[in-house]
Amino acid sequence: MVRRVQGDRKAARGCRGGAMSNQVYDIITAQIIEQLNAGVIPWHQSYVGGMPQNGISKKPYNGINVFLLSVRGFANPFWFTYKQAQEAGGSVRKDEKSTKVIFWKKFTPAHKDDGRQPGEVSEDELKDHLVMRYYSVFNFEQCEGLSADKYGIKTGTFNPIKAAEVIVKGYNGAPTVVHNEQRAYYAIEKDFVNMPKPETFVKPEFYYKTLFHEFTHSTGAAHRLNRKLTGHQAGSQQDYSKEELIAEMGASFLSGRAGIFDAPQLEQAAAYIQSWIKVLKNDSKMVIQAASAAQKAADYITGGV
Repeated sequence: MVRRVQGDRKAARGCRGGAMSNQVYDIITAQIIEQLNAGVIPWHQSYVGGMPQNGISKKPYNGINVFLLSVRGFANPFWFTYKQAQEAGGSVRKDEKSTKVIFWKKFTPAHKDDGRQPGEVSEDELKDHLVMRYYSVFNFEQCEGLSADKYGIKTGTFNPIKAAEVIVKGYNGAPTVVHNEQRAYYAIEKDFVNMPKPETFVKPEFYYKTLFHEFTHSTGAAHRLNRKLTGHQAGSQQDYSKEELIAEMGASFLSGRAGIFDAPQLEQAAAYIQSWIKVLKNDSKMVIQAASAAQKAADYITGGV
C-alpha cells in the first residue's frame, strides 16, 4: 500500500540484474499467470491472530466484513461492540475509532397490517425483503480491562532469514523501516515503510514478502525510479491498481531471489493480483507490463547485493 504518493513518470533506470535474475523473474511470472488462469485463489491470513471473529460468540465474520476488519491492521482477531466490551469486563478506550460491519435483516412492510384492502397497495409493497444494516465494533487492542489470557494472542519468536536480510541490507538508500502500527504501507512524503511487528506473522517468509512489497513501492519515488505513484487519496484508481500489480510482482521476484517464494506465497500473490486485474477490467496484459516494471524495481533494490 502506498500512502499519498506523487510524481511524474520518467524513463526508468536500466536493469542491473544478470541473466540468472531474469530467469528467476520469468519463472515466477509464468507461475503467477498459470495460477491466474486457473481462477481466483482464496486469500490466506498472514498474521498469527487468524481471521476476524466476534470476541463473545467466537463466530468468524464473513464476506466483505473480513476485508473491512482486516484492513484496520490489528493483529488481534477479536472484535466487540461497545456493549460487549463492557459485558466482557472491559471498556473501549477514549477516542478510539470504531469499524462498521454489515449484516442483512429481514424487513416486513408495516403497511401489511395498516388496514388497506387488496388493490390499494401494490404486490411488491407487500413483499418481505432483506435490508442492509450495520453496527460498530472495536478490536481487542482498542479496549482496556479485557482478559489477555482469554482474548490475547501468543506471538512466536521471529527468526530472520539470512538470504532475505542480505536483500534488505543491500538496498542502497532504502527508506527507513518502522514498526509503529499493525499494517504495512509506504509513506512517500517522509520516505518510510511501516510494517507490522515481525513476530506477529505466521511465518518469517510472509514478513519479508510484505516488506518486499512495500520496498517495491518505494522504488517509485521521484529520487529513485520515479514511477507515477498514486495512493487512495490522490490520482486515479487505474494508476493505483497498476502500481499494486507492480509491487506484488516485485515482492514475488525478491522473494524468489531470497529463495523463499513457496507455494503459499504463490497462491497469495496470484489471489492479490487477480483482485486488481478485476479492477482493471480483466486486462490480463497488465501482468506482463507490471512484471517488466517490477523487474526494474527488484534490480534497483538488489543493486547493492
